[in-house]
Amino acid sequence: MLRAGIVGLPNVGKSTLFNAVTRTRKAEAANYPFCTIEPNIGVVVVPDERLAVLSKISGSQKLVPAAVEFVDIAGLVKGASKGEGLGNQFLSTIREVDAIVHVVRCFESADIHHVDGDVDPVRDIDVINTELILADMESVSKRKAKVERDAKRGIKEAQVEFAVLERLLAHLDEGRPAITLDCNDDEAKWVKGFFLLSGKPVIYACNVAEAELAAASNNPDAHPMVSRVRQHVATMHSAAAVVISAAIENELVDLPEEDATAYLADLGVTDSGVSRLIKGVYALLGLQTYLTTGEKETRAWTITKGTKAPQAAGVIHGDFERGFIAAQIVGYEDLVACGSEAKARDVGKLRIEGKEYVMRDGDVVEWRFNV
Repeated sequence: MLRAGIVGLPNVGKSTLFNAVTRTRKAEAANYPFCTIEPNIGVVVVPDERLAVLSKISGSQKLVPAAVEFVDIAGLVKGASKGEGLGNQFLSTIREVDAIVHVVRCFESADIHHVDGDVDPVRDIDVINTELILADMESVSKRKAKVERDAKRGIKEAQVEFAVLERLLAHLDEGRPAITLDCNDDEAKWVKGFFLLSGKPVIYACNVAEAELAAASNNPDAHPMVSRVRQHVATMHSAAAVVISAAIENELVDLPEEDATAYLADLGVTDSGVSRLIKGVYALLGLQTYLTTGEKETRAWTITKGTKAPQAAGVIHGDFERGFIAAQIVGYEDLVACGSEAKARDVGKLRIEGKEYVMRDGDVVEWRFNV
């Protein structure tokens, strides 16, 4: 299962958000730095309204949504790349995740201490990204020194790697994360192989005050701090930002779904910020979903974008991939419009696809295989 790590400065709402996202009380949330020391881990359900609709069509007994693992990582401070605070632990944990959720404080509060004394979300973003970049520069410099001799001896592969490392080091030295380096497919493979901290995809979670959630959600650019964050991360990191209120989301943890929906509606919010965040992380990881449905269950299966039919079938069981014959597929929208599989077949919306078919998000599938 792919992992997303929740990072941020101390006291920005990371642990509160983790509790809300995972619907647990596993992470200690307190008003002092480093209240999270050991990383907390939780499995998060990916919201997907399509499951309930399909279950009504099929009369399914249960729903099984897709899931992503979230990790609440210790707060980072300036100097982490040199071991300050819990820097070494932070950096080693973040190396193990596939994507980053960077929580940014976008609210004022005299009751909640900020490690730098005042709230400046862009400065806070740069503190963390600078530490990741500095750690990466050290790694890249060491790697460059190792391959330089072979490059000078004329070994072609070493020369290619050395050239990529030189470009990458110059890019990092400008304060830009590795993920924003403009490179071709071959160079991208080299960069990916370096396993750099700033090479991981990032989504920014703007944590706003409870009273500001509705306005900031409906018009993010009208909120001064959120607007600054959105502009900064789009320009400097080619990244997106979502609005959340960790305090409100934390209040929803213990509420039944209907009560939580009503509570959000009273606040003037139609969708949960956490819901948008989870969906954003799912997309950030390059994931998509195909669906299976029947009387027993309706289930979402996670695959990466670009997956072909046999490999998608193998997500269920290796025998499905080894013995793949064909896939019977109807798009979700087509199935809902038709109201039944039989009707979809009658109007030509149900089709048979072979080994070269590239799966689409929302494909409703029945696999044909023989082993």
